[in-house]
Amino acid sequence: MSKITFGRGHVAAAVVVALGLALGGLGVAHAQKGSQANPPATFKFTDAKVGPSRTGFAPVVKAVVPTVVSIRSSKVVKTGARRGQRGQDQGQIPDQLRQFFGDQFGGGQFAIPNIPDEQRSEGLGSGVIVSPEGYILTNNHVVDGATNVQVVLSDRREYKARVIGTDDKTDVALVKIDAGNLPAITIGDSDRVEVGDYALAVGNPFGVGESVTLGIVSATHRGMRNEIEGYEDFIQTDAAINPGNSGGALVNDRGELIGINTAIIAHGSEGNQGIGFAVPVNLARNIMDQILKNGKVTRARLGILPQDVTPTIARQFGVKDSQGALVGEVEANSPAQKAGLKNGDIILEVNGHAVYDANQLRNMISSMQPDSNVSLKIWRDGAQRTLPVTLGELNPEEATNRGGNGRDNGSDNALEGVTVENVTSQIARDLKLPASATGVVVSDVSPASAAASAGLQRGDVIQEVNRRPVKNVAEFEAAVRNSKDGTLLLVNRDGHTIYVGV
Repeated sequence: MSKITFGRGHVAAAVVVALGLALGGLGVAHAQKGSQANPPATFKFTDAKVGPSRTGFAPVVKAVVPTVVSIRSSKVVKTGARRGQRGQDQGQIPDQLRQFFGDQFGGGQFAIPNIPDEQRSEGLGSGVIVSPEGYILTNNHVVDGATNVQVVLSDRREYKARVIGTDDKTDVALVKIDAGNLPAITIGDSDRVEVGDYALAVGNPFGVGESVTLGIVSATHRGMRNEIEGYEDFIQTDAAINPGNSGGALVNDRGELIGINTAIIAHGSEGNQGIGFAVPVNLARNIMDQILKNGKVTRARLGILPQDVTPTIARQFGVKDSQGALVGEVEANSPAQKAGLKNGDIILEVNGHAVYDANQLRNMISSMQPDSNVSLKIWRDGAQRTLPVTLGELNPEEATNRGGNGRDNGSDNALEGVTVENVTSQIARDLKLPASATGVVVSDVSPASAAASAGLQRGDVIQEVNRRPVKNVAEFEAAVRNSKDGTLLLVNRDGHTIYVGV
């Protein structure tokens, strides 16, 4: 339970001020008639009706708060507990508790009360009314698995809600209540949000009731390396977001919805640290539209394993900037393979829109519909070229967190601390590689080495050094000796290839 503590120093000061006024009043009352010791005081109070125009965000808040709701959800969870039994395995009742239990548990034996195999779990979050007909956007984790969902409006009316659809990959859910003529928020355009814009977070933190916090947009297109959701394109803000705010509204200074508050970074059990994340409203709207139109969410598929372009990788491939998405692997029979995309290609643009990193590319493709025709601008062999691709459909069960971040630290002696050995037939079987696999397997990596910092791991099979194949330890060592200005490794890990820049 949250505890609200008032500062005692402030209370004491208030008491002193109050007593001072009272004593002053007594002094005036007992002064001799005609005395000027305490001349009459004249006070001037602000007349709100004729005062200056109000400043701040009060008009925006008045319009937004009625559109934000509190959501209470409950579900039955398995406890895994066994029913308590009276008997020798239950131990003795502690002396300090005996007075509460009495002696009815003869011989000092006592029974643990029956614990049900299932218990009801309660959850609390927020939501945003996006249509007068009662459709409400919220987070998937607010209603995930819920058997009962209750919506409480800002005027305290309560409704039972039904879940229309959810998407765990973006943490977006759409619910509906049977009500009409509801106040609906104005949906903005999150693509126009810029760092430094004002941002107001509206929700029900800790269940205390409607609350509004103010901050700015700290970053856009923020990804957390798949530590939060499957597809990450968050708006980051320092407007305070706390437990219970999930699913609430992030609005701009015009009161337009720009995001759905989703997550925070906190240390341990601490609350808001000034780093909060919201799902951009354009992404949430795309999910909502698909749920309403198709009853489910479908995503396009390119069929590659993308990774970021680091400075070392950029130098090795001859590109000017560390932007774009490097193709670490092209899946067999995928749209990418059919279009002619190859390992080592760097995707610079999709339909004329610049690609910053692998996460952005993943989000761009996933937001499109299967069978869409797209144009990819790529970097290959020192030149740009354009490839037309017809996208496929992503299997809902397909993992979304595959891929490397391509870290590097630019060490001059990049592979010091790395021990390798030839790939034998037995090693190939153990690592589930093709029998014809060649290269060297990493048998040890010093934790203090540059290679470890870059992400190289024990069990990785190095197939290329600086884009040249290596079949054995001798070829590997020769390639490393000739390596200058960083080392680029093509690594097979768990059956998939990625590039590691050291």
